Amino acid sequence: MIKEKKKRICRFCEENVVYIDYKNDKQLTKFTTEQGKIIPRRTSGVCAKHQRMLTNAIKRARILALMPFVDNTAR
Repeated sequence: MIKEKKKRICRFCEENVVYIDYKNDKQLTKFTTEQGKIIPRRTSGVCAKHQRMLTNAIKRARILALMPFVDNTAR
């Protein structure tokens, strides 16, 4: 009676995304916590290729001040 886990499919692979844009901050905020940390791959269900692209896009958005590095209100 072992339950088979349903395999998660990467949402970017389903949509055939070639490039994750750093300017789309609404999409990127879905992959960060309230404190500003990047959600890991095992939690978000994104494949390794797209997780690397996602991480680079979030870091670029932070450097260009499109996203905050840390949420200062969380204390």
